Amino acid sequence: MPGGRLTQQDRQQIALGLADGLAYAEIARGLERPTSTITREVMRNGGPTGYRADLAHRATERRAHRRRPASSRGPDPAPQPHGRDAEAVREYEELFTTVMIQSGLPKMMARVMVCLLTTDSGSLTASELAQRLQVSPATISKSITFLESQTLVRRERDERRRERYVVDDDIWYQSMVASVRSLTQQVEIARQGVGVLGPGTPAAVRLENVARFLDFVGESLARAAEQARDILSTKAAGDDEGPPGP
Repeated sequence: MPGGRLTQQDRQQIALGLADGLAYAEIARGLERPTSTITREVMRNGGPTGYRADLAHRATERRAHRRRPASSRGPDPAPQPHGRDAEAVREYEELFTTVMIQSGLPKMMARVMVCLLTTDSGSLTASELAQRLQVSPATISKSITFLESQTLVRRERDERRRERYVVDDDIWYQSMVASVRSLTQQVEIARQGVGVLGPGTPAAVRLENVARFLDFVGESLARAAEQARDILSTKAAGDDEGPPGP
């Protein structure tokens, strides 16, 4: 496979492939590049619908220029447990962060979330996060406050009474429950508008349709979250019982 960075011509081929509706893997084969390279390139430069070759090329040049002085002084990547490839882990974390940013999470909060998710323990202290991400404790505190408000992390104390920030299976369930509560509030406010604007008027009909849609989605999401927790927790408990007999 060709080495080195993507050229401007490569990026133009990516843009043409996206315009033709090609999958990332198909674009990658045409350029003889790994699919992960194309995915990372597109997701960090506007996504499949917003990718522009010239803008992506200039943005990459700016990032490379900003990193160059720091790279000569920066420490080598920390050794990884379980024999993991440190560079592959770094690239994966960067791609994961980009995807979370594209989904609407602010950049620093996305970095903190990915750091927690890719840690074997699933929990870190503020100082550990600050050291890993090379940011100030105040930045970590602000990010954790936001993530906690979205029910994406929780706090607990370890044996040394240090505050740790945790992501686990129950966090995802609680996050879904919080999403359902938010949808329920939107349903209520939409239906309140029906009465204010006058039943049967175009605006009221629109709001009623919004309320019906969100009501259905909220009920479905709540039911799916309960089922997933029940099924997956049962499966996890069964895994502890050892392999079945002959």
